[in-house]
Amino acid sequence: MKHLISMADLTPEELEEILELAEKLKEERYKGRVTDYLKNKSLAMIFELPSTRTRISFEVAMTDLGGHALYLSWNDLQLGRGEPIKDTARVLSRYVHAVMMRVRNHETIVEFAKYSTVPVINGLSNLEHPCQIIADLLTIKEYKGNLKNVRLAWVGDGNNVCNSLILASALTGMKMVVSTPKGYEPNEDIVRKAIEMGADLTFEPDPAKAVQNADVIYTDVWVSMGQEAEREKRLRDFAKHQVSEALVSMAKDDVIVMHCLPAHRGEEITEEVLEGEHSIVFDQAENRLHAQKAILLKLIGGEEVD
Repeated sequence: MKHLISMADLTPEELEEILELAEKLKEERYKGRVTDYLKNKSLAMIFELPSTRTRISFEVAMTDLGGHALYLSWNDLQLGRGEPIKDTARVLSRYVHAVMMRVRNHETIVEFAKYSTVPVINGLSNLEHPCQIIADLLTIKEYKGNLKNVRLAWVGDGNNVCNSLILASALTGMKMVVSTPKGYEPNEDIVRKAIEMGADLTFEPDPAKAVQNADVIYTDVWVSMGQEAEREKRLRDFAKHQVSEALVSMAKDDVIVMHCLPAHRGEEITEEVLEGEHSIVFDQAENRLHAQKAILLKLIGGEEVD
């Protein structure tokens, strides 16, 4: 039994297996093949934070694989009334085959996994977003043919998505350049771990320099859930890190632009770029479904995919 709480929970070989499996499952779905790899399996989905892509992709993934997903709002559970996390973890482990959690604090998932006897999947925490990144890697691989030596420029906030991408770069051999305003750098422990894992990682405060020779430009919102009180300050601090047509023109001619959505058009990315020829954000969003299916099958499936 294995959890997926951090990208660092995977070996390079395991990550490659998941990506190859996602490709096969995507092809099966496009061919209209009906599968029941997870027949009679159930996934509990605990949401402390709202979601569009995470909820729908996991719910449809379980349906496509012949299983069942249960949407569980934090406040609909006894967790919302103060039941200890360890008690909920031990009870749910008796009912379901895996648990996916989307929570505020990373420590919540870590504690839940400590007491769970079934796989626990991080659907998002304040520290990491591994499921998003696996979908992103699948998308980059589709467009660039491989991941090794792909140059990815992160422009914006050093947030949970950035943290997981940094670890992913170490697992895949991607070259990553991180461009954030001062004070918004990614987590120091994550950076240290990625470097120990062999990451080719550089930091460049100037986004114009960061995107030079970039194969991929990736950005995310400047104001995440729970940061609304900091909105005005963040908008000022990030003003020079907007992904605009001018910035994109400084990268390679065939650069792809990524955003995990939802996007705030006119803030971290312009309307023209998001809807432009370099944007692959909706392919990226679709791949959440295929990546989620591969993750679930890897953790709780018993059948081999043909």
